[in-house]
Amino acid sequence: MRTQWIDELNVLEQDIVGWRRHMHQYPELSFQEVKTSQFIADTLTSFGYEVRTGVGEGGVIADLKGAQPGPTIAFRADFDALPIHEENDVPYRSQNDGVMHACGHDGHTASLLGVAHVLSRHTDQLKGNVRFIFQHAEEKIPGGAKAMIEDGALDGVDEVYGAHLASYLPYGRIAVVAGPAMAAADGFSIVIQGKGGHGARPDQTVDSIVVGSQVVGALQNIVARHVNPLKSAVVTVGVFQAGSAFNIIADTAKIEGTVRTFDPEVRKQIEEDIRTTLAGITAASRATFSLEYTNGYPAVVNPPEQADQVRAIVTDVLGEEALFEIEPAMGAEDFAYFLEERPGNFFYVGSQKDEATAFAHHHPRFDIDERALLNTGRIFLGIVAEKLLSPSPVTAG
Repeated sequence: MRTQWIDELNVLEQDIVGWRRHMHQYPELSFQEVKTSQFIADTLTSFGYEVRTGVGEGGVIADLKGAQPGPTIAFRADFDALPIHEENDVPYRSQNDGVMHACGHDGHTASLLGVAHVLSRHTDQLKGNVRFIFQHAEEKIPGGAKAMIEDGALDGVDEVYGAHLASYLPYGRIAVVAGPAMAAADGFSIVIQGKGGHGARPDQTVDSIVVGSQVVGALQNIVARHVNPLKSAVVTVGVFQAGSAFNIIADTAKIEGTVRTFDPEVRKQIEEDIRTTLAGITAASRATFSLEYTNGYPAVVNPPEQADQVRAIVTDVLGEEALFEIEPAMGAEDFAYFLEERPGNFFYVGSQKDEATAFAHHHPRFDIDERALLNTGRIFLGIVAEKLLSPSPVTAG
């Protein structure tokens, strides 16, 4: 049956590419995806699905009920764009100035629509159910995943799967990671309050630039000297703003950055260390500080059992040479919230063909080899065949 499904998916290739290009031409930012969500809902309705919109305020869900009882498998695709002005000269270039699908979310959604179309014809073969989750606002904290889950997106679901196109992987390759795959991503904003004054009389001031510089240096020691060297972490300062003239000692300094971790205890420890570091340096310097610390998405952690199953499916569907081993990445993804609630897997689909498709995600010239859209769908269909065409080991979540 899986071969028949994949053949039917292949026939839909131009439709899938067309859906992707439509969304690429008319991208919408996180929490503003009104027309995109309507396009998804209308497309699903045309396949015969009953569709629930406004899930978690902006998401879309459709359910497929199999002819026989069994587990429920969910697939998630995101559909928000980024505040980037596209520089590609292609027929499907963004028509919304300053907004672009520069991360492949249009492709994720197009692939899942293709899977939904194929499976809508084969409910009689399924021992279980499939839920299609189309998620808004992956790119912007607090993200759409958590709100969708709170609104019932995973109710009755046993396992959940997602995929991400990857411009750093060649077309035809699939990367599957067991355990931590993507990092928790937190942010911090610090304001150092000193006492401004004349550049010739530093003794009458509290120099916020000097204090801030000490803070920046000390933050780098947190990972080097406080974190177990066998556990990965990153503390990056991306903003240091202070001063207005060469002969004025700055009254305030602003420091912003990000913390990336895999281990929840390390995540908590670094936040505490940042607070302790700030308190010590500012007290010693007669300055004060304020800190806004934002907990972003948690780490994406793939259960080993489902990772092994997806690897086997990739080998079966695309061949052993398709498997590609990669290390965990410090990027973040709110699919993490789904995996905190249910077992499943988040894997990566190679989309690089040539120089035009090798630009990094979030680059104004990001693009994909559109053949990768079928590979995503093929693996999803392989998961359904594995889980719902034979007695499944999955137990209710």
